[in-house]
Amino acid sequence: MLFIRNQKKNVSLHFKQNKAMQAFIPAAGLGTRLRPLTDHRPKAMIEIEGVPLLKIAIDNLIRQGISRIVVNVHHFPDMIIDYIVSHTWGVPISISDERDLLLDTGGGLKKASSLMADDEPVLIHNVDVLSTIDLNQLLSLHKERNDMATLAVSERKTSRYLLFDQRDKLTGWANTTSGETKWVSAPATQCKQFAFSGIAIVEPAFLSQMPVADKPYPIIPVYLEVAKSNRISYFQHSSNAWFDVGTPLKLDAAKQWYHSLQK
Repeated sequence: MLFIRNQKKNVSLHFKQNKAMQAFIPAAGLGTRLRPLTDHRPKAMIEIEGVPLLKIAIDNLIRQGISRIVVNVHHFPDMIIDYIVSHTWGVPISISDERDLLLDTGGGLKKASSLMADDEPVLIHNVDVLSTIDLNQLLSLHKERNDMATLAVSERKTSRYLLFDQRDKLTGWANTTSGETKWVSAPATQCKQFAFSGIAIVEPAFLSQMPVADKPYPIIPVYLEVAKSNRISYFQHSSNAWFDVGTPLKLDAAKQWYHSLQK
């Protein structure tokens, strides 16, 4: 039976379920790369083959055993809330409300952590990412290596790369367009570079090490800071298991990619 609790800051939808991993779907962003499609709706409600990105993400997470989900909102928040409330999902879905202040991915995750269980890893899955990545394999590797965080990556061309040392530990970040590089500690002479896929698993202890969410901040600098004293590694997936619906130009290609999965 669906139970809805309305508060100024949060709306929680409760069901009975208990599995090994919970999830956070960042859906609060303005979707500037998708304009003009996001001028009158949030990017989470952009449709692929008639299905909103939000539903594609939620269905994928539930299918792979996620126990509960938190979705944050800011841009056209009521569209997302109304859509979630009007459907039956089978797992708890909570809303982290950022109407007053858009907090970016890092700040959004920290704020949303108050709605999460403190005894399960958290999967972070961007709403504008389509994926067939096996999340149970990702979780198994994460637990096997006892990582504080495990970042899904692939070998593809981008302007920004995560850098890992020879022991697969996060050691830096580089922007090849601007030439900016950030290191966990000293610059590494040899490192592997991968493109981040907008999917990661973090331990509950990671959340407690994050700055307070009183202002917006991105997630990558947090990974680099936490990596100074904790192991953060990567999970490499094939490039054809992932698609970023980042711009209107990519939308048609995304539809073809998604349609191929339905055959």
